[in-house]
Formats: sequence, structure tokens, C-alpha cells
Amino acid sequence: LNPHFLFNTLNTISALVKFKENEKAHSMISRLGDFLRFSLDNDPAAKISLEQEVEALMLYLDIEKTRFGERLVLNFELDEPARQAQVPSLLLQPLVENSIKYAIAANEEGGTIRLTGSVQDNALKIELTDTGPGGNADLPSPKTGRRVGLRNTLERLKTLYNDNYDFDIGLRSCGGLKIRISIPYEPV
Repeated sequence: LNPHFLFNTLNTISALVKFKENEKAHSMISRLGDFLRFSLDNDPAAKISLEQEVEALMLYLDIEKTRFGERLVLNFELDEPARQAQVPSLLLQPLVENSIKYAIAANEEGGTIRLTGSVQDNALKIELTDTGPGGNADLPSPKTGRRVGLRNTLERLKTLYNDNYDFDIGLRSCGGLKIRISIPYEPV
């Protein structure tokens, strides 16, 4: 969990209270509490269904939607078998948090975060893209990473799957980043 997320969330709540938007402030506090409770209650080594992972991700994204409003567009498409696939708890949150920080917040018009999931050849295939500016040509190596969220994600995948996973990060030709993850398909 990035401290900037908490700082930005608390600042947004403070602004909502200042402008007497108490319903929104209360709602945001409740969402923050739910997200923190989920984060604390779930063992990072535990696996949950992708459907549960997306529900937890939505706790985070509901908070960000309050901050960014219509500037944040979400497009999630998960096949039914993918919904029932096991994934490490909070696998996607740090990756989406990077999209928020580097794509949505950095662009005055905002952008879109797209998540797809499917099962192919006995593997769960997850693709996460954003419409941000992308990055520089000096992207971190997919197997090492330099940013904390990316590095932690890669370490967790390595710990849970040894070398039986794929993780690829790259620039999209139309702008933004694309992350592809492939892990063994394990239905719930």
C-alpha cells in the first residue's frame, strides 16, 4: 500500500468535509476502512479467486473514483473460468496503483484502466493496460523491477510459482503501459 494513496485519500476526505460534502466524505471513509480491513485480513501468501481479487480492487478504485471522477474510466472483462481462478491476494492493486499514479493522475484528461482475464492452455492470462503517457525506454526488466510495487509483485510471483509464471511489461503503441501475467490455472 503506497503511503501517497493514504495521503491523497485523506486530503480528498478533508476537502470534502471543508466543502460540506459530508455524504461523499462519509462514503469515502467507509470505503477506506473496508479496503484497509481487507488488506490487513488477507495473508499475502494466500490465494483467492480472481473475482474476489477484483472485488477488493474495486474497494481501492471506488476511493480513486471519488478523487478522479469521470477522469478515471474502468473497463474490466473477465471470462467466467478466469473469475474462478486462484490468484495471490492483492496481486493487482499495486499494479493498478501505478496506473493511477503514472497514467490517470499525470494526465489532465485522465484515462482508462483496462483489465482482462481468460483461461488458455491451462493458464490464467491477465492483461492490465492504461492509457497514460507510457514510460521511458528504460523500463524495468520484467524479472527484476525497480519500483517497489512492481518489485514486490514479481517477488510474490517468484515465491508462489517459482519459474512457472510469465510477467511482461511494455509500452503500448497508442500510449500507456501493458502488463501481461500468466500463472497456472487453479480453479477455486
